[in-house]
Amino acid sequence: MNPRKWFFSFLFLILISPHLSAQSYDIVIYGGTSAGIAAAIQSSRMNKSVLLIEPSQRLGGLTTGGLGATDIGNKQAIGGIAREFYQLIKSYYSKDENWKWEKREEYMTGRQARNKEGEDAMWTFEPSAALQVYLQMLAKEKVEILFGERLLRTSVGVKKSDGVIQTITMESGKTFSGRMFMDATYEGDLLATAGISYTVGREGNDQYKESLNGVQANFYSPTLENKVSHNAINHNFVARVDPYIEKGKPESGLLPNISHQGPGIDGEGDNKVQAYCFRMCLTDHPDNRIPFHKPEGYDEKNYELLIRNYEAGEKTLPWINSAMPNRKTDTNNRLGFSTDFIGQNWDYPEASYEEREKIVEAHRNYQQGLMWTLAYHPRMPQWVRDVYSKWGMTKDEFERGDGWQNQLYIREARRMVSDLVMTQYHCEGLEKVDDGIGLAAYGMDSHHIQRYVDANGFVQNEGNVEARVEGPYPISYRAIIPKKSEAKNLLVPVCVSASHIAFGSIRMEPVFMVLGQSAAIAASLSIDEEIAVQDLPYEKLKEVLLKNKQRLD
Repeated sequence: MNPRKWFFSFLFLILISPHLSAQSYDIVIYGGTSAGIAAAIQSSRMNKSVLLIEPSQRLGGLTTGGLGATDIGNKQAIGGIAREFYQLIKSYYSKDENWKWEKREEYMTGRQARNKEGEDAMWTFEPSAALQVYLQMLAKEKVEILFGERLLRTSVGVKKSDGVIQTITMESGKTFSGRMFMDATYEGDLLATAGISYTVGREGNDQYKESLNGVQANFYSPTLENKVSHNAINHNFVARVDPYIEKGKPESGLLPNISHQGPGIDGEGDNKVQAYCFRMCLTDHPDNRIPFHKPEGYDEKNYELLIRNYEAGEKTLPWINSAMPNRKTDTNNRLGFSTDFIGQNWDYPEASYEEREKIVEAHRNYQQGLMWTLAYHPRMPQWVRDVYSKWGMTKDEFERGDGWQNQLYIREARRMVSDLVMTQYHCEGLEKVDDGIGLAAYGMDSHHIQRYVDANGFVQNEGNVEARVEGPYPISYRAIIPKKSEAKNLLVPVCVSASHIAFGSIRMEPVFMVLGQSAAIAASLSIDEEIAVQDLPYEKLKEVLLKNKQRLD
């Protein structure tokens, strides 16, 4: 927020707020992500008055924003409201009227590895289908939903007394009181404004005695019995891609978005953030397709590395183009130069709303230019252009009208630091918590974080990690609640207390739904017992979690 806007917001609060009474609820949830929706539904089912505040105009976060290829790890780890959602997705697609652009049997007989015959749920879906299912679920509950309200991220945005959050105030001046509060945003804005301990970026390996954290330029660990890939190799350039504006001439300067510094020392921490992108929903159906267009201000230099990567010998396509129903896709990053806008999001977690909007728009502009380059640029190989030019954005998915969503894939931003921090040891089963509230099962995963020039004078990406977990493992209740000295009535089911690499396993949409539901159960029980969330006996919590079909083992 710029100083002038902040001044008038502050003046408004000083002059007007005393004359307004805060609307009061049992549970106030900030963030209409998948976690926030699950939390709101569960709160209603436990007969609590609940307010769900979504800063944008669309519910569902990434689940309704393009991420339709569910990252699971193990489907049996998903229970409760999360499983209800995927069961309702299956029910949605059992109806003929929901198949407009292809027949159901055409899709279901294709190579859809996430959907198996005889399952009770379906794991791939269109963004619009996810939105309809969420709205269907919410319509059965008593949940008040407020759109377009952003938290005032100043000292007056959260009022606390003796470690208890009493009210939160929006930029508009609207103030809400609650007995319990929940931060279900991807950014962790409420927890940060409330003065909760958090971190941004990568810890050094020495902090939690991990081996997969910090800089990953040349990492490989034989101590993990070869379960870890050569991380520096994956999603990287082919050999000998020149980074300079004029090939072979360092004095000409670096091409855009390449760091002037080296990657750092392997295993050391930094405050850099893994790359973001838009999970595009594409189609090749001519009646629903919007051809890729060259964005305003397009500069070929921004895609010179992509072109040079093919000139140096790249033989595959830079996307994961997962098929969704109705001839649509969930399209994600792949290879050395793709949809991830590497190194251009480091400021996002702490940035003002206005600065974030610029970062989001820069990502959209970059990705629009990327898709046009792949589809139509004369220097791209013809076989690449032949594939990409058949695809385009969808006409019938998002509100903007150009096929692009507003939800950027915020893979990681702030992470709370609480009494327990989930680490690589928990993911690998070497340590097990005794207060589990849900299971994670996806591998430890980080996208690249920076692009640099190696010792040989060629371009490289750094930050990728892809490491297996042996199986589903429990996430601690202590990982979603702050230290008692900081807040006694706040729960955080998204920006959980976890190291960078552990968060890379936890940060999946079905897990966020699981954690959101479990957080709502804990909040409701704490209200009933009139105690701080930190004082809730785990055995009592566990009993109600299991009653609500959460899977803990």
